[in-house]
Amino acid sequence: QVQLVESGGGLVQPGESLRLSCAASGSIFSINVMGWYRQAPGKERELVASRTYGGSTNYADSVKGRFTISRDNVKTTVDLQMNSLKPEDTAVYYCAAGLYADLVHPNYWGQGTQVTVSS
Repeated sequence: QVQLVESGGGLVQPGESLRLSCAASGSIFSINVMGWYRQAPGKERELVASRTYGGSTNYADSVKGRFTISRDNVKTTVDLQMNSLKPEDTAVYYCAAGLYADLVHPNYWGQGTQVTVSS
């Protein structure tokens, strides 16, 4: 089993930045891909960004150029740097980890952290 713990959510104003962090523990040797999903009220959960052990990244079109995912394979942490935040970025952000090539169907989930962008 793998446990994922997120930190770094909060309330910011439009245009500001926020950094989310996720630490994995447990059977971390099995993890290939880590990343972030988000779910806004009344909407489906969507993949925001992911990064494989080898460094390949994937971003949702809505965050390209604003969000950056980074990963420390030794510490097994994954961070999401979010710049130029918009009100539509408001959501619960979930850390996710997978055993295979992509994060379409994660094997593990964190508990979620709230990000609110509002003036």
